[in-house]
Amino acid sequence: MDLHELKYPIGEFQSQESYTPSEIKSNIQIISALPSKFINLLGNWDDHRLDTPYRPGGWTVRQLIHHVADSHINAYTRCRLALTEDNPTIRPYEEQLWAELPDAKTAQVELSLQLLRYVHLRWVLLLNSLDENDLARTYFHPGSQKLYRLDEVIANYAWHSEHHYQHAFRLAQRNNWQ
Repeated sequence: MDLHELKYPIGEFQSQESYTPSEIKSNIQIISALPSKFINLLGNWDDHRLDTPYRPGGWTVRQLIHHVADSHINAYTRCRLALTEDNPTIRPYEEQLWAELPDAKTAQVELSLQLLRYVHLRWVLLLNSLDENDLARTYFHPGSQKLYRLDEVIANYAWHSEHHYQHAFRLAQRNNWQ
């Protein structure tokens, strides 16, 4: 298996010009399901498995789970900013450096799984309440110098959810941990 496939098990995110109501609903369902999928997959994993990188040179599963929680907390906040401010400039963060902080390397994954569980409950509640005008609201990301619509953000985080879930799931498959 090549490194690119290990890094992008479901391919890279492909943005669209627009999203249908059906696509948006499907993307919200993917976001909604992620905490349970991770809890079911990782429920019996010991520290050895959690401290295994999902690919050569990649994060450990522990770092991956903490990253997803960090990322989705930021995404939830960014959505709320876009809904309450006119095209706000969001605050980027250094994902790689956050993943190297001591808590990301040592904390129990249960902490981030519970964060994901509850943040996703609030986030999905919010996302399901959005109308067409809300979904067209935007924020500006200074790192990418790009304007993001909320329908695109939802699609991106549905991809992000499955992308990182597949990192852990395929590691389990390769190591016969299922």
